[in-house]
Amino acid sequence: MPPSFRNGFASHPTLTLTRSSKCGSQLSRWKERAFSGSLAVLFFCAYASVSVRLHQRMLTNSYDLGIFEQTVRSYANGNLPIVELKGHNYPELGDHFSPILATLAPLYKVWPSPLVLLVAQAGLFALSIIPLTCWAYRVLGAVPALTIGASYGASWGLASAVGFDFHEIAFAVPLLSCSLCALGQGKFRTSALWSLPLLLVKEDLGVTTAAIGGLIIWKGNRRWGLAALVSGFIASVLEIFFIIPATSPSGRYAYLSNFPAENSGPVQSIYQTVESFLDAPETKLITLTLLLAPCAFLALGSSLALVAVPTLTWRFASDNPLYWGHGYQYSAALMPIVFAAMIDVLCRRTARNRIRGLTLLIMLGVTAAIFPHFPMRQLFQQQFWRTPSRVEVAHQIFRLIPDGDSVSASNKLAPQLTSRTTVTLFGFGDTRISTRWIIIDVAQRSWPVNSGQRNQLIRDARNRGYETVVSQDGFLLLRRAGNS
Repeated sequence: MPPSFRNGFASHPTLTLTRSSKCGSQLSRWKERAFSGSLAVLFFCAYASVSVRLHQRMLTNSYDLGIFEQTVRSYANGNLPIVELKGHNYPELGDHFSPILATLAPLYKVWPSPLVLLVAQAGLFALSIIPLTCWAYRVLGAVPALTIGASYGASWGLASAVGFDFHEIAFAVPLLSCSLCALGQGKFRTSALWSLPLLLVKEDLGVTTAAIGGLIIWKGNRRWGLAALVSGFIASVLEIFFIIPATSPSGRYAYLSNFPAENSGPVQSIYQTVESFLDAPETKLITLTLLLAPCAFLALGSSLALVAVPTLTWRFASDNPLYWGHGYQYSAALMPIVFAAMIDVLCRRTARNRIRGLTLLIMLGVTAAIFPHFPMRQLFQQQFWRTPSRVEVAHQIFRLIPDGDSVSASNKLAPQLTSRTTVTLFGFGDTRISTRWIIIDVAQRSWPVNSGQRNQLIRDARNRGYETVVSQDGFLLLRRAGNS
């Protein structure tokens, strides 16, 4: 290239500005990703630490960690999921439609342990931080992004899920985060595509996908909006009324019985649905307040908040009180919705300068006030990092049970054995006394039976030929006589 041409090229103001702008944009994008990625890694470590330590201290449960491990273990063995903890040869797809769990099978094949599920859940929750933080960083700056990302990562909905085993809903959290952040930025095709895998997470989430599709239509993209809306609605109908009943031993979708209007006429159904919404208003109001308070109630100012309506509707219309409150995993999928809605409000120029600082202060204050009441607080408690002596005793007893054998176990003992034996839940259904081994923690109350029922079942087992192998520190191991 001639020197004169080279010099002219280098000194051309438009070309120089364009090249500088591209470099600046790339640098900004790199900072954005590094910033959000670092925050995600920090929370991944926190989530994994809580979940893993709970399992190491034998505080996880057959319902639900044991159930999901048996599901993933079946997939890893090349079979459709069978969950013995729910009943003999019980097909998991007849309870919930969650084939996305098969994606964990390759990891489980390499590392057959319940810890795979717990670590995967921590990773999925941590990934959901990245889209929200990137969006906030891009439009609001580093300090607001840090505040929003940290408040979301420490939010009570995620903390409750982390503190209670593993659930398929973990897959929905990053999918919703990606979909709603894309929708808030006008990326309609991307939003629709991120919402479609929700159809494989759980049967009710098709309605959530349909809600996202409705918003996409409302915001101006009919093609992708209709694709999400129709796909979501059809998927939920097929899964709830056809696929699950066809697979279920009962021939029906069991969770419809949670709704009092299931077998009523049209008028009575409306009346009973309204009545169920009015039941326990204090509990439901507390849940709604906790949901919106970390965002200073700003989420109500965004149409993105409408995506939470399907989940809140089935929860509050149910007659199961566990769905109304703020415990367990039920609110995890709502967290990315309300935080995305809040960012959407803060992005507006008219709102940004007036309320941004106040919102961030309220967010920090509410998060700090709520944090001590949820499982993540255990990270800062000394006893959480100490393993009780009973745990080692229990593991010594577990070693007496050969790999591949059948065992009936107490609720909190079952997930310690599901990776290498066929486990049923002691005292549940027709699987009460049908295994070679029985292991029970008689020192603690253990669902689904009370102490009187448990003692009667032990007597029944001994009458059927089970003999005591070990009785130590409150653990009782029985073996069926006549087996070597």
